[in-house]
Amino acid sequence: MRVVILCGGESSERDVSLASGRSVARALLERGHEVVLVDPSAEVPVLAGPLRPGDAVDEFSVAKEPPSLSDQEQWRRRMYEALTGGPVLELLCGAEAVFLALHGGWGEDGHVQALLEMAGVPFTGAGTAACAAAWHKGRAQAVLGAVGLPVAERALWRPGDGDVPEDVARLVAAGPVVAKPVADGSSVSVYRVDSLSQLVQAAAEVRSSGVGLLVEPFLPGREFTVAVVGDQALPVVEIELTTPVWDYAAKYQPGAVREVCPARIPAAFASRMQELALHAHRALGFDGASYSRTDFRCDTGGEPMCLEVNALPGLTATSLLPLAATGAGWTYPDLIQRILDLATR
Repeated sequence: MRVVILCGGESSERDVSLASGRSVARALLERGHEVVLVDPSAEVPVLAGPLRPGDAVDEFSVAKEPPSLSDQEQWRRRMYEALTGGPVLELLCGAEAVFLALHGGWGEDGHVQALLEMAGVPFTGAGTAACAAAWHKGRAQAVLGAVGLPVAERALWRPGDGDVPEDVARLVAAGPVVAKPVADGSSVSVYRVDSLSQLVQAAAEVRSSGVGLLVEPFLPGREFTVAVVGDQALPVVEIELTTPVWDYAAKYQPGAVREVCPARIPAAFASRMQELALHAHRALGFDGASYSRTDFRCDTGGEPMCLEVNALPGLTATSLLPLAATGAGWTYPDLIQRILDLATR
């Protein structure tokens, strides 16, 4: 097939996405596809291609810190222009499928999906509605809680709109809490907070992003994640941390975390989390043609709580979804081919 891979983009997960795109390209080439690698936010958007089986793909390493967003407005302008006209749109419309290796921002919140849907271009992953539902953590948790899934108590605060709200202050007083942007990915700007002064400091650091903060109790138990591909829940992955929270540095700094798949837990507990992940996947509008990854953390009693559902989880060779696929007996190219097949069946 002729496949265009979209990666890069305008979010804080830009570097992760560039790495995912290259990993996906290698897998598709191995499976015999023709590939064009495109970063719609770049000044020269076609990064490589058309590539054919046997061609090499450059390496890309993810830095320990997310990229500066000082150029975000320029990235967004380029991205919008590329996806709505000109040679990039022609490439997309001429492809048999578009593989979305975008993470965060417009690539995961439904923006790109809406543009591709309007252009009639087939693409991998969930559609606009499911992506938008999952991207806002506060609204997503409200939906999950409404259908009976276990979620922690939470409160929202938009810094700059006045004093700390009473419900937020109450959670902090009962602390510790975790504060994170209500709409962001790759655990960017995630903080463990023990006092109101620390919360105010964390809020000051993320205020420029224009999104609110989600504040929820710090759950001291074990951390797990479960991926769903189509209608199948993959083996449970346990994330063993050496840091208080699983932030960006912990994800992409070697040695900061150990990921175990299949998780060393009783079979009944693993099955329960897989059922919870399937329920979350469907509750937010993901269907059998899409994929997702649901993150869990256990409370003091060992009960798993749904933290969030990721619509386009990382696809670097060392990301959690590929690790879960390995636990299911799939190679990385197997996983990428299955995702492509779901979009084109």
